[in-house]
Amino acid sequence: MNPSWPFLVFGGIVLVLVLAILGLSYVLGQRHKDRATGEAYESGILSTGSARLRFPSQFYLVAMLFVIFDIETVFVISWAIAFDDLGWAGFIGVSVFIFILLVVLIYEWRNGALDFGPDGKKILKAYWKMRKQSKTIPDEVVAN
Repeated sequence: MNPSWPFLVFGGIVLVLVLAILGLSYVLGQRHKDRATGEAYESGILSTGSARLRFPSQFYLVAMLFVIFDIETVFVISWAIAFDDLGWAGFIGVSVFIFILLVVLIYEWRNGALDFGPDGKKILKAYWKMRKQSKTIPDEVVAN
């Protein structure tokens, strides 16, 4: 007998269950067209406005960097698990891999991919300018 018969039986059972669930939901399901049936409803709050919001490209860059370094973590953990089997060749390979990712991180950092907040240098410059101006104004004027 073919050794793959358990998979075929399992697939058949799954297919029968899926068709039964879909059929029952069609037969027993409610059919109504009220005024609010087609409206979006999230967490008890009716939606207002459009879901089409524009986000700056930095959000997508951060998301891509997260995915890249998340995948790096998977590879490094896999290497650490197989450390005894891979030896020095594996160590050199993962070192090159981490070095390349560090170079990419530095490149992205230098190009401003991680600068999506306020510029700290501009804030400090404005603060010192404001502080310098407050010293030139007499205290009597500041108090009033």
